[in-house]
Amino acid sequence: MLLTVAELSEQALLARFIPLLGATPRALVGPGDDSAVVAAPDARFTVSTDVLVEDHHFRRAWSSGADIGWRAIMQNLADAAAMGAQPTSVVVALVLPPTTAVAWVEDLARGMAAACSKYGVEIVGGDLSAGPVIVVAVTVHGDLQGRDPVLRSGASVGDQVIHAGLRGWSAAGLMSLEQGRDATDRVLAPVIGAFVRPDPPIASGVVAARAGATAMIDLSDGLVRDAGRIAAASGVTIDLLDPLAAFLSDVSELRVVAHVLSAGPDGHDDLVRHWLLAGGEDHGMLATLPPDAIVPPGFTRIGRVVSAASPPTGEPGQDSPPLVTVEGEVPAAQSGWDHFRSA
Repeated sequence: MLLTVAELSEQALLARFIPLLGATPRALVGPGDDSAVVAAPDARFTVSTDVLVEDHHFRRAWSSGADIGWRAIMQNLADAAAMGAQPTSVVVALVLPPTTAVAWVEDLARGMAAACSKYGVEIVGGDLSAGPVIVVAVTVHGDLQGRDPVLRSGASVGDQVIHAGLRGWSAAGLMSLEQGRDATDRVLAPVIGAFVRPDPPIASGVVAARAGATAMIDLSDGLVRDAGRIAAASGVTIDLLDPLAAFLSDVSELRVVAHVLSAGPDGHDDLVRHWLLAGGEDHGMLATLPPDAIVPPGFTRIGRVVSAASPPTGEPGQDSPPLVTVEGEVPAAQSGWDHFRSA
């Protein structure tokens, strides 16, 4: 019979959990006190928080504890990277039903430690509570290393739009799992892996910042939706290249996956285009760059900032002008992940 968290005291569970998170040599005060103390050489640091809720953001039937721990860390590191910061430390809060197996919690810790270890990030503290479903909340801190943060609001007319990381793979992996497929299918294994264990280009955030990025965002909710966030914050409109041409390396893989998942012989490119434009949770870096700047390593130019945004007409029944187009046309795939409409 599996040992559950209800059979341990909070202190006993922490005694099992904390040692699995790894050492914290850079933290001035690590786990164990009321607060951690972390050095901030820049005198500023970025802070961001994400929450994963069981059966809303993840399913234990699809992902191991280690997968969920990895994913919880990586999506937070991507938020720090999208500001042009180097992620340095995280704190973790867990809500656990009393029936949760202790072995699952230990597996979660191992996944978190593995993700942090890849980028030299330390887990310096957190909190623990009981509740009806598993909730994993992670807060990440980032070091700007003397640079200005790269905001969403800095894009200007004429800027290049650039991208780093996978595009559309996580959405294809999610569709695979929703169809009852699993990673034993060698064609689907890579995209399923991209969904359960995303591996964002964390280092590319600093690379883009050093190259002079004017705006940047973590692509968590879909290309069109997140490009629209840059456009709205910057007061501009963005025109993207045809995604089937802009993301050639992804398209070759995704076309094969679409053929496996799609019932009919045709329409595969429509499905691939939807994954590329609307699929979320790849956590790539989307940035804008001055028109004369050299596109940095790891990035591809996928569009440009074409004009200042037109103000809404304010007239009843009139739609606001689109902030994002694809080759000059309003894309059909305008949707993306929405926490309150995508449940």
